[in-house]
Amino acid sequence: MTTVKAFIRTGKKDKEVNIRFRLSDGRDVQLFHKSEFMVLPILWDAKNEQYKAKSVIKLEQRTLFNSSINERKSLILSIYGGDKSLTSEKLEDLIDKHLHPEKYDITNRKESLCEMFQRYVDGWLDTGVIGSGRKKHYDVVIRELTRFFIINGIDGCPVEDFNKDSILKFRDFLRSEYKLVDKYPGLYVDMNSRNKPSKERSQNTIAEKLLLLQAFMVELESNDIIPVSPFRKIGKEKEAIMKQQYDEPIFLTKAEFNTIVTKDCPEPLKRAKDIFIVQCCFGCRVGDFRRFTFDNIGIEDGIPFIHYLPQKTHKDGLIRTEIKTPIIRLAYDIIMKYRGELSNNALLPYYPEGNGETGYNYQIKQLLEYCEINRKVAMFSTTLGTNEYKCIYEVASSKLARKTHVDLMNKVQVDKYAAGLHAKNSSAVERYTNMGIKERFILMCAAFGCEGYKVNNTLDIVHN
Repeated sequence: MTTVKAFIRTGKKDKEVNIRFRLSDGRDVQLFHKSEFMVLPILWDAKNEQYKAKSVIKLEQRTLFNSSINERKSLILSIYGGDKSLTSEKLEDLIDKHLHPEKYDITNRKESLCEMFQRYVDGWLDTGVIGSGRKKHYDVVIRELTRFFIINGIDGCPVEDFNKDSILKFRDFLRSEYKLVDKYPGLYVDMNSRNKPSKERSQNTIAEKLLLLQAFMVELESNDIIPVSPFRKIGKEKEAIMKQQYDEPIFLTKAEFNTIVTKDCPEPLKRAKDIFIVQCCFGCRVGDFRRFTFDNIGIEDGIPFIHYLPQKTHKDGLIRTEIKTPIIRLAYDIIMKYRGELSNNALLPYYPEGNGETGYNYQIKQLLEYCEINRKVAMFSTTLGTNEYKCIYEVASSKLARKTHVDLMNKVQVDKYAAGLHAKNSSAVERYTNMGIKERFILMCAAFGCEGYKVNNTLDIVHN
């Protein structure tokens, strides 16, 4: 049964908040809409989803308000119409088009750059050119461009007015936007504290955003919407503003990793130790790692392995090939320790995201500090313009596990081109061979110093 519920979400009782709507259709569909209707929490009747009957609001105003809520519910139901492919984002767009059709009537007014950018991005998603993950990055850039235009008094800027100077000014805006938050609070009122600019953006972040904008401009050029992309006119400055810079790679050495494996930790850190070790053995991104269940385990020739579609590249439509990573004995023993203890068939008792005291990244820092992994590593400071040196436990995060895995594996592999049969980076080599589970398992055992083993179909060890 399809239902629509009106509700509010706030921790403050003395400030008006938006009324939100949730459409539910069984267990599979949950769509959300944040309306323009405002209400004081103390006047809201959550049970009846309307103004409290005995509130100080006049009867006429109360009746009109409650009718508006019911009308919005009806509108949401009519738009949904049983289309289970509809997303909350698309629902918001369709509601806005119904309520403000004049905004979408481009026959009498010129489409702005941001509107055109959004239209193109929505089209790329609908046709499968980009995935939902990549679209979110584009949407963020569009919102940043919108704020940039508003603050500079050129809201509604058309495509043809966006030139080389606009790009350079936008670059400066991205770098220093955090200074404008207090000056233009209305532009950031709907942003949570995590997304609100609070410090200078890094060169890498700025470059990534400009690359997305450049992709849109190239598309306009190829479609003859503009004669030439303004990025082509930047010249030598382009390399400087689009260049991504990286610090020296930070990873644990094999000796440091072994220290963590063998160190006897206090009870609060034991779980963090187990999870971190397994992630180092898998080398996957934390977003994939947190989703693993026993359903992700396969067995080939007695060798258990994790198989999954990487979310970051799969959602963007960049890769559809499963990643298959053998489970070495070190990871196997930890996984089996928790088998049957966790809900939803989960592989490990994962921590929540974030750097708070209960977060995974925080726990990793605590683990490394306890194990006295305090080697100094270089971190470039944009403020100082030079490297700062910090203990590795101070900058550790889930990314350290992935980098450690890559480094340990890299050190046990023979360079494919060492025989001299092909030039460096030749793609021909990849057509001649393919490394299977058995070969990867042997390499991983060598990299991590583990003995081989085999299991049966129920994951019990049958051979050491």
